[in-house]
Amino acid sequence: MRLFRTASTRRLAALAAAVVVAVVLGAFAVSAIGGSGPTPSPKPLAQAIHDALGGAKPDGITARIGFTNTLFPSGSIVGQAGSALISSATGRLWVNPKGGRLELQSDVGDAQIVWSDKKVTVYDASSNTAYVLELPQDKTTPVNGAKHEAPSVDEITRFLTELGQNWAVSGAEPTNTGGQESYTVKVSPSHDGGLLGRAEVAFDALRGVPLKIAVYAQGASSPVLALEATEVTYGAVPDSDVQVAPPAGAKVVDLSTQAKAAQSSGHDKSVQSVSGLDAVTKAAPFAVVAPGTLVGVPRHDVRLIDKNVVAVYGRGLGGIVLVERPQDTATKQSSPLDQLPTVTLDGVTAHELATQLGTVLTWDRAGVSYVLAGSLPPAAAEAAARSLR
Repeated sequence: MRLFRTASTRRLAALAAAVVVAVVLGAFAVSAIGGSGPTPSPKPLAQAIHDALGGAKPDGITARIGFTNTLFPSGSIVGQAGSALISSATGRLWVNPKGGRLELQSDVGDAQIVWSDKKVTVYDASSNTAYVLELPQDKTTPVNGAKHEAPSVDEITRFLTELGQNWAVSGAEPTNTGGQESYTVKVSPSHDGGLLGRAEVAFDALRGVPLKIAVYAQGASSPVLALEATEVTYGAVPDSDVQVAPPAGAKVVDLSTQAKAAQSSGHDKSVQSVSGLDAVTKAAPFAVVAPGTLVGVPRHDVRLIDKNVVAVYGRGLGGIVLVERPQDTATKQSSPLDQLPTVTLDGVTAHELATQLGTVLTWDRAGVSYVLAGSLPPAAAEAAARSLR
């Protein structure tokens, strides 16, 4: 929480980009514009996934990329120069077994994202700054010469059955994505999905490479976030195309070191981690609000973490998170949320980030700082904030 409140907006954008890249692009994910051409034979989803994962893996991938990002509406982030990380952009992608590189160019700024199995580097050209984030390491060591085998159809079926308890999963629709035979799968929350409508993934029927990733808000026909490729080529990609260092003279910001320092400085052994409203109320160094319900949603959990009281309302993606902490009046450090548009909550000025997938509000009252976040529209978030007394 401390790192979040004191980081710059660019730094938060870089951190978000690094996380997305580590999870999505690190798995050879690219998105492709649907094209005409041959489609694979119809198959049950479990069989289609099994066959694709068992197919020959490419030595590398190159693609031209169109990145769609309409998550942040115009004017929602003010006081900052533009960046390709928080707007739509075009670019190129190179991937090989050691990592990858994504270049993005836009009218408001360019960016480059380079990753390996150990770290992600996000370079923002407009500020000439490179943000570095170390990735968690897999402690398991494969046996030399051991061949990776695709999970069995039964194992995939069990996974899909468990997934289907909370998500509606479509079948494997035979498609052609970016000139490649593919299967397209649509996934949507069965309940408590908040503003999330659905996600779509298309994967290469022969190689198992994801070829389309798109996220849609409720009722939207166009994606909020998507990676799109107009050209996809499989073949060896030299390391020189992938592992590219930031320009000489670029400022380097180590996000991993800052996160560890913030976590270390935030540890106060005199404050016990407690849960339950009564225990939290007694242990917290301020008057806790955390009502039993918030805009009709029941409180599910409340905990004291360091000096932060974290209350969770509801379950799933439709839940609401309320964070309360003592207002920091000593350092006078500016928060990136302070640059967001303002709204009035019964005489109190709050800063609001409203997106198609959710809303974040932050405000101070009577010596306490509040952050409220949830996958709900601005009006509902503001109503929840006004109800807190």
